[in-house]
Amino acid sequence: MATMADVARRAGVSVKTVSNVLSGYPYIRPTTRERVLAAVDELGYEINVTARIFRSGRSGVIGLAVPELGQPYFGELADEILAAARRHGLHVLIEPTGFTREGELSALREPRRGLMDGLIFSPAALDQGDAHLLDDLDYPLVLLGEQIFSSSVDHVTMRNVDGARAATDLLLDAGRRRIAVIGMLHAETAGSAALRFTGYREALGARGIEVDTRLLGWADDGWHRANGARAMAAVLDSGVDVDGVVAFNDALAIGAMFELQLRGHSIPGDVAVVGFDDIEDARYSVPTLTTVDPGRREIAEVAVEIIRRRVGDGRGAADDDAQSDAPVLYLAGMQVVERESTPPRPRRA
Repeated sequence: MATMADVARRAGVSVKTVSNVLSGYPYIRPTTRERVLAAVDELGYEINVTARIFRSGRSGVIGLAVPELGQPYFGELADEILAAARRHGLHVLIEPTGFTREGELSALREPRRGLMDGLIFSPAALDQGDAHLLDDLDYPLVLLGEQIFSSSVDHVTMRNVDGARAATDLLLDAGRRRIAVIGMLHAETAGSAALRFTGYREALGARGIEVDTRLLGWADDGWHRANGARAMAAVLDSGVDVDGVVAFNDALAIGAMFELQLRGHSIPGDVAVVGFDDIEDARYSVPTLTTVDPGRREIAEVAVEIIRRRVGDGRGAADDDAQSDAPVLYLAGMQVVERESTPPRPRRA
């Protein structure tokens, strides 16, 4: 088993420098930090978390609780958080909560919480009625998403309404007027689906277009490709004409495009499609998918930085400013990334 001394020799630094890097000490040259972390990976060095906690009161480990890793957005978000944590010399323990209340409560309360310095938490089953559960936590928590808003904890989220409105406006600007929306949830009155539907409705309303309930595609079983195809099929089977689709995530959009093409519709000629999340698959779908980039990398970097500041510098004391600061509500930037699934915008003279 590799030791810290082995890592130091491989990286060409002192054991103290290795310790400082692994403790998240901020005043380390980036090149030195990269050499040490590369040596850790090469040697398979495993940190003795218990000993670290005993020495410094900090483990250098943060938690990430997300609904699942099989949904591309959450898998790619986890990758971004791992990369951001690594740049700070932090390690991440990931816990999929399975879209269940029990899983999310477990992530907040599990005994192993004592091995982590803080938690980045993206709830899907808990809701605003559970906000009181976050009031008296004894560890730093950064909340992601839109299920719960609480003035007692830091919160990093995206511009769901703005993003969905921009996606719908893009289709309206292209002359599309019978725009289906894929990803509706019967049980949700708050959260991503509700907010993205608000953006869709606002965009239509601004053009004097009423929402046609036949154009609502429901996906209560989850925002996966298969459910996107089923929701698209249900809309088409209703007999309503469709010339555009706004899907509440890219997986739904890819499923919807599959169903449209299976039935002989050309994209974007007959039906233009916009997704949401800008996952990697959007670059390789056929056609490539126009989508909303909600600032996933920015969300990850800001969430990790907030945790780092709340926890401190790895020497046992949290930053004074971080301790005294009021909880942060941070909205990441967003942009529409145009690809082949929507008509190109006319070039300006």
